[in-house]
Amino acid sequence: MEETKCYENFPAWIPLLSTLQTLAIYVIGIYVMLQYRIIAAALYLLYILLIEYWVLKESCTKCYYYGKQCGIGKGKICTLLFKKGKTEKFAGKKITWKDLLPSFMIFLIPLLAGIPLLLQRFDWILAGLLVVLFLLATAGNGIVRGIACKYCKQRELGCPAEQMFRKK
Repeated sequence: MEETKCYENFPAWIPLLSTLQTLAIYVIGIYVMLQYRIIAAALYLLYILLIEYWVLKESCTKCYYYGKQCGIGKGKICTLLFKKGKTEKFAGKKITWKDLLPSFMIFLIPLLAGIPLLLQRFDWILAGLLVVLFLLATAGNGIVRGIACKYCKQRELGCPAEQMFRKK
């Protein structure tokens, strides 16, 4: 069986793909929330920023790729905001679906908010964007994370998400 090579620094196309996928989810979500009012979009954007802050502070600071080009594109950004944490704390952490719910809400909020809008007044653009949002957040996320995780050194050292999603 061939052993998969881990990247010390990921090739630029992988974090670029991941970042574009994430930004597309955010932009579609903001568009959906703007259909309500600008305050809804602003609150949604604030929620995104809080979740990103939380992920950077609680996960990225403790990751092997802190200060490096990681598969999801946050390893170098993290160094601008936070000091390095203890990698062993990341590797030993256990997560559950409850821990992932705040991140899932980034796509669930606009998806669930878009359905009543469609029921009030059907709009092909909004319907299409909700389908794209769903596909980006499910299959798209699986593809992008699958590529990144396949070559990730932190996965070998111990990754709570990998442990949770690992097929047994």
